[in-house]
Amino acid sequence: MSAIDDLKEEIKETLSKSKVPEDYLHAQNTVEWLRKIKPDADEILIVAALGHDVERAIEERKVRREDFSDFDTFKEAHAQNSARILKEKMEKYPIGNAQKQRILRIVTRHETGGDPESDLIRDADALSFFDVNLPLYFRREGRERAMERSRWGYERLSPGIKDWVAGFTYDNEALNEIVRALSHDCKGESNTPKK
Repeated sequence: MSAIDDLKEEIKETLSKSKVPEDYLHAQNTVEWLRKIKPDADEILIVAALGHDVERAIEERKVRREDFSDFDTFKEAHAQNSARILKEKMEKYPIGNAQKQRILRIVTRHETGGDPESDLIRDADALSFFDVNLPLYFRREGRERAMERSRWGYERLSPGIKDWVAGFTYDNEALNEIVRALSHDCKGESNTPKK
């Protein structure tokens, strides 16, 4: 196995210990969405997709929403914290400095994007939220909070990716209503085929 493969295994091991049941599946699913968006994604992008939320799995180091005045500041702190943890993990492996810096840049920006690679992870992360996280988030937080969180994730998607969200269907009609409302509010902004 390569150093990158070893790093991916360590990230998976860390994520498997998360107290949030969907964290491990969300990381794997984010990688799947990345591969759908960019089939030729390299190993650095895959590591960034897999490890983008790693801080959530380490309870004693986890950034807490209640410690921040607004959601955007919380998400920025979360991204920075995941990058710090990944940096520590990468120090154990003979991974080139340019590769490490690239992973850290992508993970640091995975919530906001700002460059093509970070935008890819942001989009894959948001699609995975709708694919994996939304049903569980809805059960935990209720309809209003789920709608707010969904709108936040949807609005940050690249225009060409927004149509993909309209392709999601759920067993719970309230979740389908959330997706329809988001798609209706932004109708006509994108032209990518649905999932």
